[in-house]
Amino acid sequence: MKKKVIWGALLAVLVAAVFLAFRSGGSAGPKYRTAKVDRGDVTQTVTATGALSAVTTVKVGSQVSGIVATLFADFNTQVKKGQLLAELDPTPFKAKVDQSQGVLDKAKVDRRNADINLRRQQALMKEGLAPQADLDQAQANYDGAVAAVEQAEAALKQAKTDLEYTKIVAPIDGTVVDREYDVGQTVAASFQAPMLFQIAQDLTKMQVSADVSESDIGGVKVGQPVRFTVDAFPDRVFRGTVSQVRLFATVNQNVVTYPVIIQVPNPDLDLKPTMTANVSIDVATIPGTLRVPNAALRWRPEGVSVPAASSASKEGQRPSGDKGSVAAAKQFATTSGGSKGARRGQTVYTMSATGLGEPKPVEVRAGITDGRFTQIAGGDLKEGDVVVVGLATTKADVGGKSVPGMSKKGF
Repeated sequence: MKKKVIWGALLAVLVAAVFLAFRSGGSAGPKYRTAKVDRGDVTQTVTATGALSAVTTVKVGSQVSGIVATLFADFNTQVKKGQLLAELDPTPFKAKVDQSQGVLDKAKVDRRNADINLRRQQALMKEGLAPQADLDQAQANYDGAVAAVEQAEAALKQAKTDLEYTKIVAPIDGTVVDREYDVGQTVAASFQAPMLFQIAQDLTKMQVSADVSESDIGGVKVGQPVRFTVDAFPDRVFRGTVSQVRLFATVNQNVVTYPVIIQVPNPDLDLKPTMTANVSIDVATIPGTLRVPNAALRWRPEGVSVPAASSASKEGQRPSGDKGSVAAAKQFATTSGGSKGARRGQTVYTMSATGLGEPKPVEVRAGITDGRFTQIAGGDLKEGDVVVVGLATTKADVGGKSVPGMSKKGF
């Protein structure tokens, strides 16, 4: 009886040891995180940053120099075309108009006097009482007086124009977004017109000028949908449309970028000029396509570092030996030599539905990617296949079942 108890205890210990060994992982081989091949939408995007602005922004300057006497508009003022915005001190310009008017009056008197003298010389010449030289001199004096009148008239017109320029008016309907001068400041218009105001025509229609790198500009076309966010509304996604891809490139530290103009509706006026926009341009979308997680394309068994997309694979050749072993995958990757077009031919590793055995290499032709999933444009994968995305590091990664589950944290 005592021996039976001892043997029963030993058997219980043995069963417990086997059970614990099974619970702890069973085999000593590695465990894998996996995911299933499914179908879904894949949208390839181009990201960039840019600044918001009104579609039409006009800088209002001054053609003449002077002291700002009066301001009729301020920041955020709604203005109409032709509305008075500011006025410079008109005193010196009125004086110049009066001076030019006096010069014109004197020139007219001189012209009238020259005309009388010319008529007198013509009458004397007709009677033979004056030499030809006197007539010629009288004619020259009259022509000079006529030219002087025209010159004085032009000077008076210029003086009146300068006087009108002391009134700064709005060239368009819009909103004043910037004002550079205050009352009493001197506006100096020497070599260029100084900016007094900046007017945005219609803030309900905005645009983003995004700088897209030369490596991505080939996929950007007019009419493509755009999503972007701004720091002022981090949880809100704004939408727009590509309206123009400009050819004028900029080079900054050997980085070439092209400006892409994006039209954005702004009916509620939440978007403000000069805000920084984080832009995502949808350059390609394939709905309901076969796809795998990007991690499946990056993962390789230990010792395999070269993607198995080679000339041998393009010719339809397969690695010799056991096709389902990691050793065969290593041999295939070593002899293949890789591929320059990594997006064209790549390798993923599949597992059996039970999760047993070692990963098998499967060649695929990758298409576009959205950063999380990649389109499978060709190859031997089919919907429902289980692909390896990494090594399991916790029991949660293994999943506790025969088919290892892919944790959300690892994806």
